[in-house]
Amino acid sequence: MTRYRFFTATSLDGFLADEHDSLDWLLSQPTGQESILPYDDFIAEVGAIVTGRTTYDWVLEHVAEDDPGNGSPWAYEQPTFLFTHRDATRAAPHVTAVSGVPAEHRAAIEAAADGKDAWIVGGGDLAAEFARAGMLDEVHVSIAPVTLGTGKPLMGGRFDLELRELGRSGAFLEARYEVVGERR
Repeated sequence: MTRYRFFTATSLDGFLADEHDSLDWLLSQPTGQESILPYDDFIAEVGAIVTGRTTYDWVLEHVAEDDPGNGSPWAYEQPTFLFTHRDATRAAPHVTAVSGVPAEHRAAIEAAADGKDAWIVGGGDLAAEFARAGMLDEVHVSIAPVTLGTGKPLMGGRFDLELRELGRSGAFLEARYEVVGERR
């Protein structure tokens, strides 16, 4: 059964990116060898990627140029669903642009995941849409020791979460939560 997971990082005051969509604050933080969910273990469980347009554009601009590993401008090899309302350049044959609500694409995402997990890469508003649709099972967040004051929020909405695990990786506090549901 496909689990939907939001694996992300946030500033201490709850922002994924600053007001200019920059992650410089994140990339300057020291990480450690220990983690409650090492990235390599996590990505091995991912069969499909779900992303919003801002995250997609940021990855194309920053990650692919630094680590083109798979020979594609898109950094991931898994089938990818790009949620967007604008025309998008298809960076790889396995990237599919979609629009609408997550539930409309559930069958396609789960078929693409082929029994593995779906990773909601970002952003926070998209993760919240998945949570509202009952399609977000877990939030794994690394909390950086920095405040931004303003920017893109971790999740756009009000949700109850249940802490399942916590740990530390270098300067980051890590927490894994189960999504209980939307707070009314």
